[in-house]
Amino acid sequence: MIRVIIPAYNEADSIPLVIKDIPSLVTEVIVVSNNSSDDTIVNAQKAGATVLEELQRGYGYACLKGMEYVSQLSDTTDIIVFLDGDYSDYPEQLLELVQPIIDENIDFVIGARVKSLREKGSMTAPQIFGNWLATTLMSILFRSRFTDLGPFRAIKYEKLLALEMEDKTYGWTVEMQLKALRKKYSYVEKPMKYRNRIGVSKVSGTVKGAIFAGVKILTWIFKYGFKK
Repeated sequence: MIRVIIPAYNEADSIPLVIKDIPSLVTEVIVVSNNSSDDTIVNAQKAGATVLEELQRGYGYACLKGMEYVSQLSDTTDIIVFLDGDYSDYPEQLLELVQPIIDENIDFVIGARVKSLREKGSMTAPQIFGNWLATTLMSILFRSRFTDLGPFRAIKYEKLLALEMEDKTYGWTVEMQLKALRKKYSYVEKPMKYRNRIGVSKVSGTVKGAIFAGVKILTWIFKYGFKK
């Protein structure tokens, strides 16, 4: 069974579109409203998602809330997909994302926002530079093949649990990749289309958010780079 976790903060306009485009192969779509003050919750419920509320602001907090919910279910979960709620990714490409896990027994798949498939303006200059810097450092320190920290990703559920994820904010994505490298998980990147999001980004759309995210990402990289 495949479950999708979507952290969402004030994504009322985009969340119904995201949910609508998720393939029917998915067992359950879980939207975690991260203290939204608009109609994100109502619109997600109308679109057919399971909706949780996480009042503590932070991307990692929302993801952990979704994982806590999944852990309490009586039925099996085989794959977890993380997807943003801003409609910048193409949810219908989820089938391509999970294919290496299903067909090739790969542990972890990143949807890579490659330049040739990105809509103009969909990633800011700080985002592009930050991705390059982070993945270059990961290549040097870990011999990693990652080229992106893309949030559209799929991982075997038991492998995700074994990572013991802990970051509560912007370091969530890089923490997952670093821990997967440490545990020598098999991984691949799948090139994905990427478009301009609906609304303004809460991270790259503000100077404070971009700086804080950059600091958290580099902190995780250096923490693991010099960890014995």
